[in-house]
Amino acid sequence: MSPTQTLSNPPLKASSIVDTKVLNPENESLGDIREIVIDPATGRVAYAVLSFGSFLGMGGKLFAVPFAALKYNVTIGSYYLDIAKERLEAAPGFDPEHWPSMADEKWNSDVHAFYECTPYWH
Repeated sequence: MSPTQTLSNPPLKASSIVDTKVLNPENESLGDIREIVIDPATGRVAYAVLSFGSFLGMGGKLFAVPFAALKYNVTIGSYYLDIAKERLEAAPGFDPEHWPSMADEKWNSDVHAFYECTPYWH
């Protein structure tokens, strides 16, 4: 890339991703991104932690969504996740006070399988 070329989707600061809305293809809100999880060994973004089913940020479940499952829409500044609300409700989630061990290989594999994504470490 020459110095005058620009990226069509430039890198984003993690802080600008937190609190971004996530929509499904029907433009229904699936919640907001609450955290970004980075694999320190590779430097890759592993997951966006989605808050779904909460009221005014209280309660509800959190979901670690493989970052590769999200598609950014520059025009509206939101992410799309190709999943129905009902399917997301059945996704492997966790309580905000009790996060899973993200070092657990089975947990990681199960999450990627649920969202039908190639694991980020492959």
